[in-house]
Amino acid sequence: MSIVTPHHAPQFVRLVETDRARISFFLDGVATEALAGDTLLTAILMRQRHVRQSEFSGKPRAGFCLIGSCQDCWVRGEDGKRLRACSTRIEAGMRIVTNFAVTENAP
Repeated sequence: MSIVTPHHAPQFVRLVETDRARISFFLDGVATEALAGDTLLTAILMRQRHVRQSEFSGKPRAGFCLIGSCQDCWVRGEDGKRLRACSTRIEAGMRIVTNFAVTENAP
């Protein structure tokens, strides 16, 4: 028997190190929390199934290499600054945007 995971469920489930300090941040305008030492990628995937929506296709992306070599996990701060989610540590008060505008001339 298989278990179907609802689409809105997080991609990651934390099993250990749950006693680290909690850090508040904003994900797409919604206040949420991560644990001290988490990367943006971990913080985001603890809340949702994907890291971002592609600015070209609008489809969800969840990261690829997870070591900072590819271009798949880029997110933005609300100020427009690009951040590599897999190698950027979460900081208190960060305001992260995962939904970018879809480019009209995308392939």
